[in-house]
Amino acid sequence: MKGSHILILEDDQNRADRFKAVIKNIDTSLKVIVWQNAWSMIRDIDEVLQHTVLISLDHDLYIPDENEDDPGDGLDVAKHLAGKPPCCPVIIHSTNVERAQTMFGELELEGWQVKRVAPIGDDWIESHWYGIARELLD
Repeated sequence: MKGSHILILEDDQNRADRFKAVIKNIDTSLKVIVWQNAWSMIRDIDEVLQHTVLISLDHDLYIPDENEDDPGDGLDVAKHLAGKPPCCPVIIHSTNVERAQTMFGELELEGWQVKRVAPIGDDWIESHWYGIARELLD
């Protein structure tokens, strides 16, 4: 592998922990960085992008407290990435079909390798996402 980082936009801590667990089954040396906020990911991503082997993006990010700022969404991150040279595959994991398709298109038009995973069922991370991630990293 050319890099050592997997970057994930995911607002649910349980799912983030499950992503980390399955990534350990792929390669224990991979460093997983998870953001719950699109703006934070956009702010930080340029520092780690050169070391990144895979990115996985959710679209809808929820605000746990109505007093918190808007966390942005996966499309914000996809648009940011689309302005950069493709460097690794991207998996879009969102139940928001319309926005996931828009994210897919933004990235694909700029030459990024993109796959889509529908988060359906209780074990979609351990089965479907894991299989695609493994395939992309081989």
